[in-house]
Amino acid sequence: MVDQSARIDGLLRASEDLRREIGKVIIGQGRVVDEMLIGLFAGGHVLLEGVPGLAKTLLIGTLARVLDLSFSRIQFTPDLMPGDITGSEILEEDKLAGRRNFRFVPGPVFANLVLADEINRTPPKTQAALLQAMQEHRVTAGGLTHDLPAPFFVLATQNPIEQEGTYPLPEAQLDRFLLNILIGYPERDEEIAIVEATTGAVPATPERVLDAAGVLDARAVVHAAPAAQNVVRYAVALARATRPDTPEAAAVAREFLAWGAGPRAGQALLLGAKARALLAGRPTAALEDVRALAHPVLRHRLVANFHAEAEGVAKDRIIDRLLDEVPA
Repeated sequence: MVDQSARIDGLLRASEDLRREIGKVIIGQGRVVDEMLIGLFAGGHVLLEGVPGLAKTLLIGTLARVLDLSFSRIQFTPDLMPGDITGSEILEEDKLAGRRNFRFVPGPVFANLVLADEINRTPPKTQAALLQAMQEHRVTAGGLTHDLPAPFFVLATQNPIEQEGTYPLPEAQLDRFLLNILIGYPERDEEIAIVEATTGAVPATPERVLDAAGVLDARAVVHAAPAAQNVVRYAVALARATRPDTPEAAAVAREFLAWGAGPRAGQALLLGAKARALLAGRPTAALEDVRALAHPVLRHRLVANFHAEAEGVAKDRIIDRLLDEVPA
């Protein structure tokens, strides 16, 4: 039986290999790649937001190429129906038996890695079908339940501009995502390197690094990693401090929030902190790991009030003040 320290070493080597292979295609965006790997190994789904042209889809497609997993891409459009992603039953005729039978044809959600591109451009009932699959890891059709493959990892994208004709995800459904990662513009040198790399003769070809069994083992390592009580208590304290009508609310939450984060936020902070520590070569999570993940874990779980919107106070600024107010 392989001991825990050897499995941690294996996870660290795999993460370094993944970064190297992804880096053959994606220049810069180191924070985004690191947070995406944290989501993968913590076993949660990830929502990426960024303006068009920042290689969101290319980044996810590259991750799919370096993982030996089944992959499907769903382009969300206003006319997409739930059955288009979950699958549906078709009527088949058995000529030998002289009977007709229904057969379930799986949809594109039956893959290890699913890219839900522009998830806010499809109506709520189709969003709900995907989000239910994300939560339960199964699909029900025709009275029968079909399990999704393991691991099952959804990476959804949203465009923060061009909001006309979109369907914003409700807060309860946003809560299904472990992390909300924002993608910004590259630095000047990175952008020069991108222009040079993408106008050359031979595109880079990343190699496969990790298969399904490897991802599942890495997730088990993350879950089994120990966490000190002060780290657990700090993750929970941050989540509870966002609830404006409770005695534990931070002052910034009372001033700028209408609704705070639920218990899933504390779980996400701790699991993400464990994954971040292991990917950095440390066996246990520290308070700094929790603080580093506060923004991607909390920003999509907070509902700003009228005062915050009128004053133009962004959620990331609220989280900055929250980290100042809640003692580590």
